[in-house]
Amino acid sequence: MSTEGALSRSRLLPSLLGIVLLLMGLALLAGGIKLSLLGGSLYYLLAGIGLVLTGILLLAARRAALGLYALVLFASTVWALWEIGLDWWQLVPRLSLWFALGVVLLLPWFRRPLLRDGAAPLGTAALSVAVVLAGATAIASQFTHPGEIIGELDRDTADMTSTAPAMPEGEWQAYGRTEFGDRYSPLKQITPANVGKLQEAWRIRTGDLPTADDPVELTNENTPLKVNGMLYACTAHSKVLALDPDTGKERWRFDPQIKSPVGFKGFAHMTCRGVSYYDENAYAKADNASAAVISEAGKAVAQACPRRLYLPTADARLIALNADTGKLCEGFGDHGVVDLTQGIGPFTPGGYYATSPAAITRDLVIMGGHVTDNESTNEPSGVIRAFDIRDGHLVWNWDSGNPEATEPLAPGKVYTRNSPNMWSLASVDEKLGMVYLPLGNQMPDQWGADRTPGAEKFSAGLVALDLATGKVRWNYQFTHHDLWDMDVGSQPTLLDLKTADGIKPALIAPTKQGSLYVLDRRDGTPIVPIREIPVPQGAVPGDRTAPTQARSDLNLLGPDLTEKAMWGASPFDQMLCRIQFKELRYEGQYTPPSLQGSLIYPGNVGVFNWGGVSIDPVRQMLFTSPNYMAFVSKMIPRADVAADSKRESETAGVQPNTGAPYAVTMHPFMSPFGVPCQAPAWGYVAGIDLTTNKVVWKHKNGTSRDSSPLPIGLPIGVPSMGGSIVTAGGVGFLSGTLDQYLRAYDVNNGKELWKSRLPAGGQATPMTYTGKDGKQYVLLVVGGHGSLGTKMGDYVIAYTLSE
Repeated sequence: MSTEGALSRSRLLPSLLGIVLLLMGLALLAGGIKLSLLGGSLYYLLAGIGLVLTGILLLAARRAALGLYALVLFASTVWALWEIGLDWWQLVPRLSLWFALGVVLLLPWFRRPLLRDGAAPLGTAALSVAVVLAGATAIASQFTHPGEIIGELDRDTADMTSTAPAMPEGEWQAYGRTEFGDRYSPLKQITPANVGKLQEAWRIRTGDLPTADDPVELTNENTPLKVNGMLYACTAHSKVLALDPDTGKERWRFDPQIKSPVGFKGFAHMTCRGVSYYDENAYAKADNASAAVISEAGKAVAQACPRRLYLPTADARLIALNADTGKLCEGFGDHGVVDLTQGIGPFTPGGYYATSPAAITRDLVIMGGHVTDNESTNEPSGVIRAFDIRDGHLVWNWDSGNPEATEPLAPGKVYTRNSPNMWSLASVDEKLGMVYLPLGNQMPDQWGADRTPGAEKFSAGLVALDLATGKVRWNYQFTHHDLWDMDVGSQPTLLDLKTADGIKPALIAPTKQGSLYVLDRRDGTPIVPIREIPVPQGAVPGDRTAPTQARSDLNLLGPDLTEKAMWGASPFDQMLCRIQFKELRYEGQYTPPSLQGSLIYPGNVGVFNWGGVSIDPVRQMLFTSPNYMAFVSKMIPRADVAADSKRESETAGVQPNTGAPYAVTMHPFMSPFGVPCQAPAWGYVAGIDLTTNKVVWKHKNGTSRDSSPLPIGLPIGVPSMGGSIVTAGGVGFLSGTLDQYLRAYDVNNGKELWKSRLPAGGQATPMTYTGKDGKQYVLLVVGGHGSLGTKMGDYVIAYTLSE
């Protein structure tokens, strides 16, 4: 073998590495030039030059390549520390690739061919130092907790008791356990000391799985009830199952045989968050409201179905069932059914139906409805209707387009088209005689020039109605002239709150924009200050923006996004994310939608969505799971909308907005590699002391196990879609994260105490109850979420402490 041939082969690896670095450098150089012209960081341009020169030197087998790459790595480390400090997940796309290439260059097979005279050049030492510095930076970042708050509530009581409607401790009789929506159980059997002993007690499969006829966003968001000696669960296709609480054995099943004239593909959602329960005997001695006049049909229902379930269906019906047998309560409505399309007017299939359970009072079942976002300006009414709890006749209706006319709509008449709707859950205080409605927007979300006075007053806020008449008692708007889809998706939570001015009947409204609005539920007066802050101006031609927006002093808003906050899987998509950031319009929260495309943060999924919050009224603490994901919104003039444009779902494809001068596209702010452009964490759990309105603790929550190519559970903090619960035992439960786990937390400090792997996505709110055997169970519907892409299933799983 000739010396010359051996030397040639030994240079092969450095040459190959040189080609790789040259190509990488050219990519960075091209992107860096564009970014610098947009006013962004010069780092990528300079790093690109450094890599190009290093690659050329490697191809020429020059030892100077080592020193030059050492300079690139050292400068990259210093730059990364200057930009974001010791934040591990922010350092990964900035340094991990360069660190790995530095280690490769130090390997003998790559380094020795560059040292033809055998001398150890200064470049080797410099590169070694640069590699050690980058590695030390990575190690040091493991001991920091950016974005987190470490604290301890350390309080078992605040001299308070729960004033929510009374029920047996071991029951869960409404979606939020009570009509106060606090998601608090007084059970104490499971504690931080023993929760690690939780094990699966039973699981069943409902048999309700996605079909080819279903929309993309088929979801399993149900929270079952435990009452009347049974568990009551509903499935995505509106089927109801009654189960034995101790074994999961099916007692009865009801299938409403939902139908659509063209199938369900056109629907935005297919979900059933819950059913509602009513017991005639529970109100037998009630003196908190005057009894309604009961019709003969109502008396018959009360006798034949003394315990009833109310089921909202995906084809816009409200069905009353005998909770003992699952049979229709024939005297309610038309043989057990109220047609919710009455008075709504025409709509495309899927344009109107109910996804959330009704609010229940002594005499009323109160229903809202889901209206499709961004399809047109001529959508069904968002009217709220109160039906007689026994015979189903319409008692009153409240339509924000005609708010004073609450007497039942005359036959043949139609409610105001396209008025703001309530797709989420209401809360009720029967002692005060009010129902509290979280409202959405008048469609479309991103165009508001044609909105009615009623929409401008009531949308994206909270409205309190008189239970007896449906008249407005008070309202508070949280987003003025909403152009960002900031409808109030969370059920308001009611509690008696300990304040410096004494105990007050409070309402807490979590919102997509991150504020937790704390109001006196008697009259809507803020208990925690709400400030009107100036916001960016300049809507698309023909529209306007509100000069200020309401922000509560109690909020879980993240900091505004900056170019430094851009992320990615590598330096390359991070650079591309920075270019996107610079090309989009972004001036902070409430940046208006625009023709160039606007960055909307928090995005329309929100900091808080339908999962809401859970509150321990005794400890006076709030437990929740805030999300932080940015979206992109771009307005498209009607003349520029392609004839073949397609609407894939409410958050994908071209949203037509028929009747408005603009269509809109919306999507999560993602890199070309399919990872978020915004740096993690994207999901947390947090605890708030409600006596001080301070965030006591806040921790990253969830891992990357089920949302990355490799099933590695990196503790990155992922979004969750689903609510939490808290217990008197000091344990909170949450399952909605993108990874498939049910988790238990110490509510005093947020420490994760236990988790159980799930067979599918857990995008539902858990609940807890006592079985006939005296044990405390924790129960969860495990069925996945279509639009989130979590694994679909049809499970109901119960856990209890091991013997």
